[in-house]
Amino acid sequence: MHDDDALTDEDADDHRGRFAAEARSERPDLSLLCLLMSAVADPSLGSAGVDADQIELDRLAGQLPYGPKDPLGWANALAGLLGERHGFHGSPTDYQRLESSLLHEVLRRRRGLPILLSVVWIEVARRAGAPVYGVALPGHFVVGFGDPEDPAGQVLADPFAGGRVLTGGEAEVMVRGATGAPLDPSMLTPADPVDVVVRVLNNIRAWAAARREQSAVGLWAIELSLLLPSHPARLRYERAQLLIQRGDFLRGARDLEAYAEIVAAVEPSTAETLRGRARAARAMLN
Repeated sequence: MHDDDALTDEDADDHRGRFAAEARSERPDLSLLCLLMSAVADPSLGSAGVDADQIELDRLAGQLPYGPKDPLGWANALAGLLGERHGFHGSPTDYQRLESSLLHEVLRRRRGLPILLSVVWIEVARRAGAPVYGVALPGHFVVGFGDPEDPAGQVLADPFAGGRVLTGGEAEVMVRGATGAPLDPSMLTPADPVDVVVRVLNNIRAWAAARREQSAVGLWAIELSLLLPSHPARLRYERAQLLIQRGDFLRGARDLEAYAEIVAAVEPSTAETLRGRARAARAMLN
């Protein structure tokens, strides 16, 4: 291993350590979590790049017009600055690109998935003092302005559409299109920063799962998910499969055995099957 490679490994471990610590902090910083995710995905970003992108969010926030605003005023100000002036928006083709799920690339390209564009809106607005939060509607993430305890005064904006303000009827249609069910008021509650990160990582895992050649991306997305305060136990099984697929038979076998211990009490036959697969993976080392 070259010195440069060792440095890269150390940097990656540092980014993962910071990610885990931030996710477990009392008030997780959403932009920092997303940028640390970017640093794991793109080692060239580095800590300096993470800091530079935080400064870019500060710079954008400083361009918002000064003065008191009601929720609609905030929504319109963000749409004018980010959507119109700087051109942040999305299109169907963005769903095919990994860059659309990485905050540093979204800041560079001004394009992204609804949830990452919403992160930009939230973080710029928050820095300017706006009452802002993410709203995880089924199938489409948007941004809310105002007091979440006062639905009558709540304003929803769609950063994917450049920050267009949504009427109550449009939000209803959006939810019905995704679920076939009506909009439930519980869907309008603020999204927790860690829940937003979970959703971003789930998107990345789904993107990678559809592209076998992108198993490395799926692996780091799973590994970051495992660093979050809570996660599905099945993620260990998913990681084991990816490790074995990538030829890392020993670590894959260990993950299969660990997952077997978790399910043994309720599904003993499944646990035994997993142990058999672990033995088969270890045999590949011979």
